[in-house]
Amino acid sequence: MASFSIFSLLFIHICLLLGLSFAEDPFVNYNFVVSYITVSPLGIPQQVIAINDKFPGPTINVTTNNNVVVNVKNKLDEDLLMHWSGIQQRRTSWQDGVLGTNCPIPSKWNWTYQFQVKDQIGSFFYFPSLHFQRASGGFGTFIINNRPIIPIPFDTPYGDITILIGDWYTQNHTALRKTLYAGKDLGMPDGVLINGKGPFRYNDTLVPDGIDYETVTVEPGKTYRLRVSNVGISTSLNFRIQSHNLLLAEAEGSYTVQQNYTSLDIHVGQSYSFLLTTDQNASSDYFIVASARFVNETVWQRVTGVAILHYTNSKGKASGPLPDPPQDQFDKTFSMNQARSIRWNVSASGARPNPQGSFRYGSINVTEVYVLKNKPPIMIDGKWRTTLSGISFVNPATPIRLADQYRVKGAYKLNFPTRPLTGPPRMETSVINGTYRGFIEVILQNNETKVHTYHMNGYAFFVVGMDYGEWTENSRGTYNKWDGIARTTSQVYPGAWTAILISLDNVGVWNIRTENLDSWYLGQETYIRVVNPEHNNKTEFPMPDNALFCGALSKMQKPQDISFATTSIKGFETKVFFTLLMMISAFISLV
Repeated sequence: MASFSIFSLLFIHICLLLGLSFAEDPFVNYNFVVSYITVSPLGIPQQVIAINDKFPGPTINVTTNNNVVVNVKNKLDEDLLMHWSGIQQRRTSWQDGVLGTNCPIPSKWNWTYQFQVKDQIGSFFYFPSLHFQRASGGFGTFIINNRPIIPIPFDTPYGDITILIGDWYTQNHTALRKTLYAGKDLGMPDGVLINGKGPFRYNDTLVPDGIDYETVTVEPGKTYRLRVSNVGISTSLNFRIQSHNLLLAEAEGSYTVQQNYTSLDIHVGQSYSFLLTTDQNASSDYFIVASARFVNETVWQRVTGVAILHYTNSKGKASGPLPDPPQDQFDKTFSMNQARSIRWNVSASGARPNPQGSFRYGSINVTEVYVLKNKPPIMIDGKWRTTLSGISFVNPATPIRLADQYRVKGAYKLNFPTRPLTGPPRMETSVINGTYRGFIEVILQNNETKVHTYHMNGYAFFVVGMDYGEWTENSRGTYNKWDGIARTTSQVYPGAWTAILISLDNVGVWNIRTENLDSWYLGQETYIRVVNPEHNNKTEFPMPDNALFCGALSKMQKPQDISFATTSIKGFETKVFFTLLMMISAFISLV
């Protein structure tokens, strides 16, 4: 009886301890096995990167403030990092999954990511960030839902639909990167995929028979939340649904002023939520279209993704011509005006109880200004490279965050220029020295002939202005200082500029890059290093126990012991958790 009392007391204490650990912010666990499979999205068998044998990978679906644990098993024949694009990684830049913060996961190893989706909502996606791998897949949708106590600024949709669109080549990523290394352009894509599938055979000449296409089935008279991401390589796509309006509701974590579009340009790396009302008659199915923008449409006709919107009471197949895209192939003013029309819903609640609009970004004093200018690819030191402000970024052998932790000298330089270099371009690991709690203005100047989209890890930035020509100090007079959208990825039109404002309140080392995969791979990126001079766990958690070592610290890396998991559970190591269970078992045996 005495032993039972001791057991009962211990059991109660353990339950209370675990209850305190798990009650407030639940854990959501995923296992990702990343491997190659063979599929034929455009009718030609090819090797793609799958997750759990799925292409695209599974959707991560969580709620604000959840703790997300993703155990990644690398079954590729090369190193791997998974990046969670748009996830701010508050206090956890160690989990960001890019070379500036993490050593790669070697082939046949597994590594566990753990981070909290702190004070975020919205539609995002994940992808492999190394070796041009995104061109072969490995991507999937990442959804963060509101907590139930926080209202959404529209009626609860009947259902959630996720759509991944993107340009696609029938060559795999290893062949494509060899093309880039040789100084050649990738050329026109072979098609556009919708959820990893090829086009419906809307045209017998352009689309071969036997292509597997995506079908989205809906109930009539309902409203759905449609989450669309462009996960492609470098092609801006126009998204539209035959005979249906798209009511824009959210852009990468920010609720927007709701307005209808018959179509919307979605640039590489961007994500949107639309409210789709199934209010058409069901005499037939309807076309869902994603087509290339700002190209010779006659030549690029086959680079069109087509899926089917199927009402459950539909009486026939979709037919007729595809809905027309905007007719402005050589005039991008329409697209820019459309982009300017996307505004922040400042009256909506965000992930927190206080309204988003209480953050008056337009009245904050700017502490630093950076003008980041790209140029067409150029030969530097015998290598075909891209640049940002005259610098082609070289990924460090020792990740920047790891070099800081162990005071590795010479791993990088804090000398990224505030204005583009005037001399010859150079290859360098040059990083922006951000000031913690600074408020910086970044001008993205596109001197190329194609649309670029720029993304920054760790933050949502305010898109306050864009226009054609060269940015000047006088351009600030055109800024939107009230309801410019806060998002993670913004387009910059050719021969134009986009201005963004960033509040540097998130400690870490954060990648800022073009999302155009070919230009990113060749060096069009840098990092912003944000350090709190007063080190504490309130602004950044300690380095995780399972951190990998490489470069100058490679000797510190121990062989992986696959017999024991090291995933943390709310501050407990898994082994501690199982030790407690063993103690309980031992006491049970005494009873």
